[in-house]
Amino acid sequence: MATPLSLMIINANAAEREVVKRTLGRLDVFEVIEQSDSQQALQLLKERPVSLVITGLDVGKIDGWRFSRMVRSGLLKTPKHTPIVLTPPFYCERIAETTARSYGIDAVVPIERQDLLPQALAKVLSTQLEKSSRLKLLLLEPDAAKAQQMSDALALNFAVQVCDSATHTLDIYLQGHYAIVLLDASVANTASANTLVQNILAHNPSQAIVTIIDSQDADYAEQLLLSGVTDFVRRPYDNALLMKVCDHAARREDFIASYGEFEKKVAQLSQSQQKYKELYSAHQRILMHLNTVVMELDEHGRISFLNPAWEANTGFGLKHSIGTRLEDYCYEGHKPRLKTALNAVFKAQAKRRKIELQLQASNGQLIWFECRFQHVSDHNHSAVITASIDNIEERKQAELKLQHLALHDTLTGLHNRYYFDLQLSALCQATAGDDLHALIYIDLDHFKIINDSKGHQEGDTVLKEVAELFLQHIEEQYLIFRIGGDEFAILLPNTPLLDAHMVAESICVAIDGHQFQCQEQIYSISCSIGVTQISVQNNDANECLKQADIALYIAKSQGRNLVHCYDASDSHSNAMQSGLEWGHNVRSALQQDNIELHYQPVWDIKRSRIAYYEVLLRLRIDGELIYPNHFIPALEMLNDSYLMDQCVVRSAIRDLSEHPEIQRVAINLSAQSLLDDRLLPHIKTMLYDHGVDPKRVIFEITESASVGNLEATREMILALNALGCDFSIDDFGTGFSTFDYLKRLPAQHVKIDGSFVRDMQRDPIDYALVKAINDIAASLDKGSVAEYVENKEIYGMLKEIGVDYAQGYFIAKPAPLHALENNQKIIAAKTSG
Repeated sequence: MATPLSLMIINANAAEREVVKRTLGRLDVFEVIEQSDSQQALQLLKERPVSLVITGLDVGKIDGWRFSRMVRSGLLKTPKHTPIVLTPPFYCERIAETTARSYGIDAVVPIERQDLLPQALAKVLSTQLEKSSRLKLLLLEPDAAKAQQMSDALALNFAVQVCDSATHTLDIYLQGHYAIVLLDASVANTASANTLVQNILAHNPSQAIVTIIDSQDADYAEQLLLSGVTDFVRRPYDNALLMKVCDHAARREDFIASYGEFEKKVAQLSQSQQKYKELYSAHQRILMHLNTVVMELDEHGRISFLNPAWEANTGFGLKHSIGTRLEDYCYEGHKPRLKTALNAVFKAQAKRRKIELQLQASNGQLIWFECRFQHVSDHNHSAVITASIDNIEERKQAELKLQHLALHDTLTGLHNRYYFDLQLSALCQATAGDDLHALIYIDLDHFKIINDSKGHQEGDTVLKEVAELFLQHIEEQYLIFRIGGDEFAILLPNTPLLDAHMVAESICVAIDGHQFQCQEQIYSISCSIGVTQISVQNNDANECLKQADIALYIAKSQGRNLVHCYDASDSHSNAMQSGLEWGHNVRSALQQDNIELHYQPVWDIKRSRIAYYEVLLRLRIDGELIYPNHFIPALEMLNDSYLMDQCVVRSAIRDLSEHPEIQRVAINLSAQSLLDDRLLPHIKTMLYDHGVDPKRVIFEITESASVGNLEATREMILALNALGCDFSIDDFGTGFSTFDYLKRLPAQHVKIDGSFVRDMQRDPIDYALVKAINDIAASLDKGSVAEYVENKEIYGMLKEIGVDYAQGYFIAKPAPLHALENNQKIIAAKTSG
């Protein structure tokens, strides 16, 4: 029987705990640990791990939010990636989910919507399924290539740890618990393998061990089994056989243990006829009231004994059923497995067998049962089978539902990313000869605008309607997936590229021609589509996905609402592939925190001191320092600017905490981050975690980005101002749409575009523009900052105009933290006089 998942429920409210337990109890897949206080729960998690945590908000002095933070800290025995679901008594979608993300909570389900809990659990556990169901296997294989091949073959059912020598294997084995040990016992390794087997069995006589042999000698194989080895595989073998043998060997102890107690009881009863008679009466009473069906079958498979549970479960009377065959009640599709199990037990090929099958009740309903068969001898020494049969209909339906949820997107009902990866890999691996398949990759154009302007609820409504369009316009033999967000994919088996292109074009037309209605609002959207062919020359899943992704980006770059088919000889594809590969390198550098912050001082002209430092990002890739003009376009193409801003905010605030001599910094934000719901919680968390006063931080955004998203910019500035941070409009004057919009943005600083400042010595118009921007800023009570101050003459003109702050190479070049010590004195000497 599979080990149940350990579920910790933490809630001070006993009634709410009961609601959660009752909702999940019918699934029969959890071992529930109840806690009413977060401190008691933390004490338990310091001692043992759990598979899943469901927490309320009111859980003691450490509330549900901070309790989640403790789990994510990695300081407890339970892994820091343990799934956490919050069940608050009240719920505001945007606030709850935004806060949940910042505290590392995987899902939020209000207690009043407890019916959604199974779906939420399936969703957060879907990425854990593979890990949670695998047994630990210790592999001895000195050849690294063979070890990798075997690990890949066994990865679905086993978590494999590889050792390259018998000594190393024994050391590792003695430090942990492994369901199975797999080792190479070929002729070349006979001595070391035999010694290792003896040492392992001396430590644990019941350890399951499988050996791989290349000998044709039956005596050698017999010797291995006599020495205590569970089973063996003879070379050459296929992966399916290796998996099957290992799986049976690893679970052998389950079968042995489950019947050990029963055999012991039979042996005891046979010792005393009188004792048997006494127990017989007691057992009969038990059988009469037992919910498990107890049955005896003769050598022909006919029922010779039944208890009343049979009639309660199937509706068939006992008298009617005695003398009939169990096979007569079995669902037609499951009869072969029943016959196989019964034959194996009758012929003593297996002492016991356990199978799951459907039996038909008297009303025609098919019901799932778990049947356990055992070979015994009656008083005449004739072979009979005893069977215990349990109704598992509810459990089976829960398993099927969880399986469906694990493979399907909960919002749209389409297949999910996990199932897409499985199916794409399977299709690629099965491709041979002249097989032609296709992959279509779809992205909705400008869908983020709907989410940002109308909220995720309306966005979700549009996504569900898009999914319905796909189901209406795509034939049933094709598989449709929601990859994530507004991205979808379609797998088209046995479809050449031209036919796939026609399918993709029909999708474009259908979406472009459809009006999406949410409440009183009507939306018109389009999509961009990339298509690639899967053939025997191109049957690598990762490569196919990359090609479809490249084709999709080309469709977007050529104007959107287009279909583009990947062609390796196409210059667009080559250029886009290079850009994407570079973008992935950049993304990886950010994810691994391979960044370096340089700081450029901004000089207070009137007070002759450093007002603050602007933070400038550099990346370290392959040992080389990379500047923003080389990596920002790639991030924008991948729509990953938020990742960059997230890294800069985190590192800059950490530097502020560790270097109090840097009184204040300015951090640039991208337009994309400004619209991202994660930005504000991330800033708040970083300031709180590092104990930094928000007044020490200024945020900057370019004029063009702020004008393009004026309302969003205004809301973000107000939120940051409320937090205590200042805000600056960068490169002001480049758009030069109107000075009026400055009144609508509550920013504290205006940074004059450097192209005006740099040429103001030679160009009177640029001089006038700098002066005008400074005057307007002053009239609106905003500080003015001039960038690109490259010589003392420009500095003098800015001082004469009355500009507040100066920044540029004349003042100081950007530099790492350790090089900033003497900046104040050097700049003061330059600017004096």
